[in-house]
Amino acid sequence: MSVEAEPTSDVIGLTKVAPFSRRGFMTASAAVTAGYTLAAGPVRAEVITTDTSGLNAGDAKVKVADGEMPAYFARPASASNPPVVLVAMEIFGLHQYIKDVTRRLAKLGAFAVAPDYYFRKGADLTKMTEIKDLLPIVNAKPDAELLSDLDATVAWAKSQGGDTSRLGIVGFCRGGRNVWEYAAHNGGLKAGVAFYGPLTDPPNPVWPKSPTQLAPEMKAPVLGLYGEADTGIPVTSVEAMKAALAENKKTAEFKIYPGAPHGFHADYRPSYRKDAAEDAWAQMQAWFKKYGVLS
Repeated sequence: MSVEAEPTSDVIGLTKVAPFSRRGFMTASAAVTAGYTLAAGPVRAEVITTDTSGLNAGDAKVKVADGEMPAYFARPASASNPPVVLVAMEIFGLHQYIKDVTRRLAKLGAFAVAPDYYFRKGADLTKMTEIKDLLPIVNAKPDAELLSDLDATVAWAKSQGGDTSRLGIVGFCRGGRNVWEYAAHNGGLKAGVAFYGPLTDPPNPVWPKSPTQLAPEMKAPVLGLYGEADTGIPVTSVEAMKAALAENKKTAEFKIYPGAPHGFHADYRPSYRKDAAEDAWAQMQAWFKKYGVLS
C-alpha cells in the first residue's frame, strides 16, 4: 500500500464506530443538498444549525504563494477588531459542519476562518463518497505547505480587521493534528484546541514530524480533547503525548471522555455523543478565555 493510501489513525477511528440504527439519518440526496459530505457515512437528520443573525459570514479567497485558497469565515457584525480563530477542518472538505462550527465561534465573538487547504488538487472533497478516494489527496498534503496556508489565513484575517494578537486555532480529526503542528510552528499563537487529533503518523515523507515528536517545540498551550473509545487514537498514545509535553515543560491539558468514540463532536455523524460534545465545547471556550483569545 502506498504512503498516500495508507489509513491514518483518524480514519481508522472514524470507520470503526459502534453499530448504529439508520433511523434518524438523512437520505444521501438530502445530505448532499444540505451540504454534508458522504465519505464520512450516513448523516444525522438532527444536525446542529447555527444562523447568521448578528454575523457577517460567507466565502472568501486567501492569497497563498501559488494562487488563491478558498475559505469560509464568520465574524460578529458589530465588532471592529475581533480575535481570530482558525478552524482546521477534517479530511472531508469545507462542508456544512465545519461552516457551522465557524458560525458558532463567531457567536462567541471570534473572527473565525476555515481555510480549504486541500484545494490544490482540484477535487471537491465534499462531493466524494469513498474515503479511499480521499486518502491519496489528503495524505499527500505537505506539512510545510499546510503551515504556510495557515499563516496566509492569519495574514488575510488581519487584513480584514481581525486582531491576530489574540490568535487561536481549533481543529477536528486531521484538523486536530494540524492544531498540534501549528502550535509548534507559530510563536504568535495564543492557544489551540485539538479535538481527537492524531498524535502519531504512519511513515510519510511530507510529514517530517508527528505531534508527539514535536512536543519539545510547542510554542502555545494546547487543550487535547479525546475519546476513550477511539479505535484509532488509543488512550496510551494520549498519555505518551501528555508525558512528552510534561517532560519538555510545555503547557497542555487533556480530557478523555469515557465511552466516547472518535468524532464525538461531529453532530452530523453516527459518532456524535451529545454530552461529551457539549462539555468539550465548554472546555474549549474556557481554554480560549484563559489564554486571552476570547474575552
